[in-house]
Amino acid sequence: MNKDIKYFGIDISHLVFDVTDSEGNYYQFKNNTSGFKKFLKLLSENSHCVMEATGYYHYQLAYYLLECGIRVSVENPLAVKRFIQMKLSKIKTDKSDSKLICEYGKQVELKLWKGNSKHQTECLQMVRLLAVYTKQSTMLKNKIHGEAVLGNPSKAVVISLKRSLKQVQKEIKALDEKLMILVKEVHQEVFTRLKSIPGIGNKTALMLVVLTDGFERFTRGSELCSYAGLTPVIKKSGSSINGRSKISKMGNQKLRNLLFMCSFNAVKYNKACKDLYDRIVAKGKSKKLALIAVCNKLLKQAFAIAKSGLFYDDSYRSNLVKN
Repeated sequence: MNKDIKYFGIDISHLVFDVTDSEGNYYQFKNNTSGFKKFLKLLSENSHCVMEATGYYHYQLAYYLLECGIRVSVENPLAVKRFIQMKLSKIKTDKSDSKLICEYGKQVELKLWKGNSKHQTECLQMVRLLAVYTKQSTMLKNKIHGEAVLGNPSKAVVISLKRSLKQVQKEIKALDEKLMILVKEVHQEVFTRLKSIPGIGNKTALMLVVLTDGFERFTRGSELCSYAGLTPVIKKSGSSINGRSKISKMGNQKLRNLLFMCSFNAVKYNKACKDLYDRIVAKGKSKKLALIAVCNKLLKQAFAIAKSGLFYDDSYRSNLVKN
């Protein structure tokens, strides 16, 4: 902890945000521009604001502070929750949470939050909306199938369902096209190189670029694997506990699911992935475990290609080649 820095723990809700500083002072402000301005009067160049990633509620304040030159850290809610549990706190209020978030900020190594560019923000909004429409499409298809199983479905119901499905699919197609245009405007080269990896298609390459902001947010392949929730969690203690290692799953589920689907093709057409898969299965490990290892391998290949400016080459030792 830097003693020259004054920390501010912030607990944000829809209408207000509660603040506790390093000295124990407590404040409450409205979660709008007027409240942001009043809060800013308490801050200086030595201030560091710490908050949780609470859905959408933290974004406006975080961006406002960032634009005003204030240090901001937006932390994983699970990490903060574990810290609060460690403190054995029996009080659960917005005021107590802001105090504990401040304590958390003083005791852990914080990463500065950089926010997203306007381009990245729009891409992420499209991805989230596409996820909603995709779920709706699946629900409508299932409903149409369910009505058909009845044997004597209502024509009016079926026509309405099919009309809704057609409209949702039209929206999905339009958003997919717009998202592709946006990605190519900024990350055309990275997107093209990613598609050279056997096992990674258009959709996965697109999502990799969007979710990683063109891989600009990561400096090591291991960081990217952690982000996707593909790093192993080892359960071992003394002589009595020696559980199976599992992936953490504390990461981006959408990216993890896409990579798992890609792993089936990668095992067939990506030599490095096939060799890895065969080696793990030959040791008697499960095929699912081997596929997860392939996901990890694919992600590291993608990171290497994105950062190196090279294309995939199956005959080269590192699977990369200059364009």
